[in-house]
Parts: sequence; C-alpha cells; structure tokens
Amino acid sequence: MATDPLRVLVTGAAGQIGYALVPMIARGAMLGPDQPIILHMLDIEPAAEALKGVKMELIDAAFPLLKGVVATTDVVEACKGVNVAVMVGGFPRKEGMERKDVMSKNVSIYKAQASALEQHAAPDCKVLVVANPANTNALILKEFAPSIPEKNITCLTRLDHNRALGQISERLNVHVGDVKNVIIWGNHSSTQYPDVNHATVTTNGSQKPVRELVADDKWLNSEFITTVQQRGAAIIKARKLSSALSAASSACDHIRDWVLGTPKGTWVSMGVYSDGSYGIQPGLIYSFPVTCEKGEWKIVQGLKIDQFSREKMDNTAQELIEEKSLAYSCLN
Repeated sequence: MATDPLRVLVTGAAGQIGYALVPMIARGAMLGPDQPIILHMLDIEPAAEALKGVKMELIDAAFPLLKGVVATTDVVEACKGVNVAVMVGGFPRKEGMERKDVMSKNVSIYKAQASALEQHAAPDCKVLVVANPANTNALILKEFAPSIPEKNITCLTRLDHNRALGQISERLNVHVGDVKNVIIWGNHSSTQYPDVNHATVTTNGSQKPVRELVADDKWLNSEFITTVQQRGAAIIKARKLSSALSAASSACDHIRDWVLGTPKGTWVSMGVYSDGSYGIQPGLIYSFPVTCEKGEWKIVQGLKIDQFSREKMDNTAQELIEEKSLAYSCLN
C-alpha cells in the first residue's frame, strides 16, 4: 500500500450512528479497499469515556487499513488536516421541544464546527452532514465556512434513496442491485419526494421502467411515498432507537460514490447547493439526482417533471425556505 492515508473525521463518534460507521470506514467501505485511513473521532465532553472505549475497540479490531486514531473532545484537534468530514453529531429533538429550540441548538453547534473546519481541515475537504435537520445544518455550515467551496458541502439523502430502492425491490421481488435511478427530491424530512418516474429495473438483461413493472400507480403515488418518508419513524417504533446501521452504510455510499464516481448510466441522490436547476430556489441545500466523476458531483439535467412531481418538489422546497429563515432568526 503506497497510498498516503486520508484523514476522515466523524463527529458524534461515540453515538449510535458513529459506532456503526467507524468500523465501516476502517474496513474500506467508504474510500475503497486500498485506501489507508486515519480516523478522527469527535464527541462532547460527557461522552469522552465512551469515546475512549470506541478507540480501544478500533485498536482491538486490528484493521489493516487503519493507520491511526485521534479520539478527542477538542474540535480544533479533531478537524486538523481532515480530507473528509462526516458530521453525525447534533442536538436531537426531545419530546416537548419546539422546532425552533432544536434549530437554535444545532445552529450554534454547526456554526462552531464550520469555523473549526474552515481553519483546520484540508483545503479540499469534502463535508457530509448527517445530523438533523441535515439540509439546514449543512447550509449553516456553508455560511460559516465561506472558504470551503460550496460544492464540497453536502447532506445525506442517500439513506432515503436506498430506502426507496429497497421498497421497489421488495414490491417486485427483484434484487435491489437491479433497481436504479430513483430520486429523492428536497429535504431529508417527511416532505421529501421519492420519485420513481425515471427509475428502471434490469430484468432478463434489459431495462424496464419501474412504473410499468409495478403497474400500480395508486401504490406508487401514495403508500410507496409515505413508507419512504416515514421509514425512520417506523424503525424507531420497532427498535426503540433510530436507524443507525442503515444511516452509516448510506453515508459510506454517499462519500464513496462522490470520491470514486457513480457507475455509468446511474445517478444517486445527494443534498447539494441548489443552482436553480428544476426551478428550485438557489441558495438552498436540496436533494437532487447527481452523477459523480473525479470527485465532483453534477446535477442530472433535462428530466421530465410532471404536475404531480412539480407540486411535491415545490412543497419540500417551501419547507426548506421556512427552515432557512428559522435558522437565520436563531442566528440573530
């Protein structure tokens, strides 16, 4: 292995998602089987002991790709020289809390972390925000780290994308690897729009549209959408804990495709900085279909949008506009 190690930061590393994510990164699921890694793990002071325990386990696992571990509660030390930052740490909404309270806590967290990344991360650092509200946390991070290129700040909607693939694969009883090109539009929230109008399934060597194979528009336009939108809540109900392994796995998918590229003819969903494509207001972090090549994502252009989709896309954009102004009111 002659490759220089890359430094990968995971914030909230002692939490549920962090605990699922760090071994995946150390095994090469995020940056490939030949890329050595130095893991930077950050968490808050009350989690310092738990974080030590995670570091002990990483050492005990003897991962061949893992060239070093930094476990710290100091944001400056955590951000030093990192090439990839996965922002899992945030303030979760607790029962009885207003959205504004959650927003104001997260705004202050992401404002502080933005400054640390801007001053100490590698100049080409790629950032993925996982903590909710993910799109708006990413937007705050972008605002307070102006020297990080806007195209390098993204949020996770790949989990929703993968959930949509999973639902179609279950419905049609086909392998999930044969389903592609679903789209998640908008916010990583229950207003997101999972769109199958351009999705295909490979059967007997040829690609067929998902709509044609499912042959049930009523299901695709209602139950399918709400199942994907509310899947996180369904998992909390079943596990009494939020989805961690699927979130960690899709974070690896997001970064891997971004860094190593998407397969030809396939797109994925990423929350990225809107440039006005598909009539979405510029300046929002919005989930679009993207292809990736040589470490750069590009929004897929020219997809036909029907009336049903248009309304759903605008509705989730509206929620993001409201979240953005709520976040700004917390700043003032």
